[in-house]
Amino acid sequence: MKKKLKIGVLFGGKSAEHEVSLQSARNVINSLDKSKYEIVPMGITKEGRWLLSNTSNYLLNSNNPKLIKLNAASREIVPINDEVRVKEKIDVIFPVMHGPFGEDGAMQGLLKLAGVPFVGAGVLGSAVGMDKDVMKRLLREAGLPVGEFIVKKIGGKINFKKIKKELGLPLFVKPANLGSSVGINKVRNEKEFRFAIKDAFKYDTKILIEKFIPGREIECAVLGNDKPMASLPGEIIANQEFYSYDAKYIAEGSVAVIPAKLDKKTIKKIRELAIKTFQALNCEGLGRVDFFLTKGGKIYVNEINTIPGFTDISMYPKLWEASGIPQTKLLDTLINLALERFNKEKKLKTTVN
Repeated sequence: MKKKLKIGVLFGGKSAEHEVSLQSARNVINSLDKSKYEIVPMGITKEGRWLLSNTSNYLLNSNNPKLIKLNAASREIVPINDEVRVKEKIDVIFPVMHGPFGEDGAMQGLLKLAGVPFVGAGVLGSAVGMDKDVMKRLLREAGLPVGEFIVKKIGGKINFKKIKKELGLPLFVKPANLGSSVGINKVRNEKEFRFAIKDAFKYDTKILIEKFIPGREIECAVLGNDKPMASLPGEIIANQEFYSYDAKYIAEGSVAVIPAKLDKKTIKKIRELAIKTFQALNCEGLGRVDFFLTKGGKIYVNEINTIPGFTDISMYPKLWEASGIPQTKLLDTLINLALERFNKEKKLKTTVN
């Protein structure tokens, strides 16, 4: 009988997206093929403690998005020491850590130094995919269509009238390094602008102020390493002002239309742009590219998510399911892509002799 691969599912972390990560981890663990894999849940608390659990007790209140949390009674470990590397012997790490310290290259660097294969983008792709400022500038340099934006750092001067003249109203204010719509506000006047700036700076020292692009919100999933492929696109129809955190994970504030009702030409263009975005940002494994589609048919790249949500209502797995790849097979593919990259990189020389 073929030996099972030991998969360490890594989740939680020091991020405002902590609870979303727990929901994603639950769905990934439930969907992994138990005949192929031995699953090791590895949770990280909001304080940065690493907890090793089993699949029966790693979460508390797992069915309640508002109350879900790590089981603090799990065994605490020191990350990537002999206990994890030898005694537990993880074959592949599957990170489902959204936001800073998990999706931004920090964890990927740690795993790379430890010599552990892991699912998803490497250090560079993760870092630039997380920082919306750097991401948009790289996409613009690659000739891909992005909306107008202004970047501000904490402590700098922010002139509402000047920004209003340049970008118009309404506009969006968001932290540069965060996802899941945390800290994002739509602004229609100066009072809302002041609140939005203050709110965004709670989460990051750098923020983006973006021109509002009226249009449909289209999402497309990408899968692969050197030769990525794109899913059929889907559409998010938000019943709120925009696709907020609550709309994504708690309230019934949006409707997902999969596949999106688009003509063949637009579908082809979106899929092509999704792959070009993925490649321009040096991504690997997986990514979800989000677009705006205007009434006039113009397509703008909004952002990429290098560790997109894997909850039971998340778009990434649903887009692939609609494209012919069920979730269990999708997870198999992602694990194989992680091993493929790891084995390729192992052949590279690390000395000059």
